[in-house]
Amino acid sequence: MKGPASYLPSVEQKYGRPIAAWKDLIRASPLTKHMELVAWLKSEHGLGHGHADALVAHTPAEDSGK
Repeated sequence: MKGPASYLPSVEQKYGRPIAAWKDLIRASPLTKHMELVAWLKSEHGLGHGHADALVAHTPAEDSGK
């Protein structure tokens, strides 16, 4: 794995929640812009910037029904 995807295994280890659960949270959020979602994950869930960015980048908008 390269780039942002390389962060995903450490997200599960560090924050104790599977990637699918993080993606569900992102999809359920009323926010739609990439950086808004990153900021929300950081402020509300305590994620680091790289981890939040990787999660948002790997949860495509078309996937969220928005």
